[in-house]
Amino acid sequence: MEVSEGLFWCCAVCTLATASYQWMWEQKKGWLAGFWAAALLALQGQLYMWGFHGFFGVLAMCCAHYFILERNDFLSMCGKPVLITGCDTGFGHALAKELSGRGVWVFAGVLDRNGSGAQELMKLGSRRIKVLQLDVTDPDQVAQAHRDICDAQVGEAGLWGLVNNAGILGCVVDAEIQPLANFRRCMEVNFLSVVNLCQVFLPLLRRSKGRIVNVTSLGGEVPIPFFSAYGASKAALGCFSRVLRLELADWGVKVVVVQPAGFKTSIFKGCEDSKQEIVKNLPSAIYKEYGDAYICSLQDCLAKVSQQSPEDLQPVVNDMCHALLSASPKPLYTPGQMARLLPFLYHLCPTAVSDKLLTSHKFVDCKPAGLRPKVASNCLLVSASRPLCMNWTTPMLDEGGNSLKSHNRPAAKQPAQHG
Repeated sequence: MEVSEGLFWCCAVCTLATASYQWMWEQKKGWLAGFWAAALLALQGQLYMWGFHGFFGVLAMCCAHYFILERNDFLSMCGKPVLITGCDTGFGHALAKELSGRGVWVFAGVLDRNGSGAQELMKLGSRRIKVLQLDVTDPDQVAQAHRDICDAQVGEAGLWGLVNNAGILGCVVDAEIQPLANFRRCMEVNFLSVVNLCQVFLPLLRRSKGRIVNVTSLGGEVPIPFFSAYGASKAALGCFSRVLRLELADWGVKVVVVQPAGFKTSIFKGCEDSKQEIVKNLPSAIYKEYGDAYICSLQDCLAKVSQQSPEDLQPVVNDMCHALLSASPKPLYTPGQMARLLPFLYHLCPTAVSDKLLTSHKFVDCKPAGLRPKVASNCLLVSASRPLCMNWTTPMLDEGGNSLKSHNRPAAKQPAQHG
C-alpha cells in the first residue's frame, strides 16, 4: 500500500472515530463512553492499515475535547438572580424548577399568575422562586417586573441572567394565506419583546457581567414549510443575538443562543381553531385556489408535528443551565434531533438538494385545490394517461393547425378507446 493511500485511510478512520465520539457525547453518554467508542474504532482500523499513528491522534483529540472544549467549570450560583420569561409551561417552567434546585434565585415571569403553571411554581415552597406577572408585550408589566427585581435588593449586585424564553407559534399555514396580523403578533412576542427586555435589564446585567440567553428555533435557521411567520421572527432574534454578543463582549456580558429542534410543549396549543382566522379576510379567489379541504387539513399538520416531537425537555434545560452556570458558555446550543445536522446539510448542499430534503416530509395529505389534477366534464378517464371523450364533434387539426372535417359518429359505433 502506498503511503498516500495509507494516509488517506488513516484520515478516514480518524474522522469516523471522531464522529463516533461526538455522537456518543451528544447522546449524553459521557466523555468516557465516547472515548472508548472512538478509541476502539481507531485501534481496529489502524492496526489493520497504518499502525498506531491514528490511534494516538484520536486519543489526543478526545483529551482536547474533554479538557478544553467541554470543560464543565460551573460557577457558584448560590443566591444569584435570574429572570426567566414564559414560565407557565414548557422550557421556562422546567428551567425555573431546575435552577431553583441548584440554589439560583429565580424570578419566573408568567403570562397568567393565576394559571396552573404559576400556581405549581408557587406551591414548591421554595424561597428561591418569585413568580411575576409578566406579559412580555406589555410595557407596564415589564416596568413593574424591573421594579420588583430592584426592590428584591439585587440592584447593587445586578441581575446575573436574563432568559428570553417566551414565544408563540401562531397559525401553521402557507405564507400566502397567513394572516398579516399573525406575522405582526409573532414578531411582537418572539422578537421585539426580547429587544425591549434586553434594553430594560442590561444596566442590571452589566453590573454582574452576567448572561443573556435567547431561545430561538431550528425554524429560524432553515426554511420549514408552513412556519413562515414563526421562522421569520426567530431568524430575526438569531441575528439580533449574534450582533448583541459582539457589542456586549467588551462589557463582560455574554449572549448565548439556544436553538432547539422540535419538542412537545404547549406552544402547539391555541392553533386548533385557526381556520376561522385564516379565511376571515382571505379574498374569495385565493380561498378558491387553496380550497376548504386543504385549509382544514392544516390543523392535522399541527397535530402530526406535535405527536412526532419528543416530550423529554431535559436536553434543552441542560443546555440552558450550562449557558447560565458555566464559566465558558458556548455561543450556540443546539439540543434535539437534527438540530445541528439539518442546518449543516442545508448550508452545505446545493439548493436543489436542500430544497428536496426540506420538502421530503409531507405533513399535509392533500394538495391545494389549484394544484389538483382537473378532469374535463366531457371526458371519462379510463387510464392514467388517456381520457375517453364522449363528444365526437370536436374538430380535428392537422400538423399545421388547420381544421379537418368533423367526425360525427353514432354513439353505438364509438370505439372502446382511442388508439
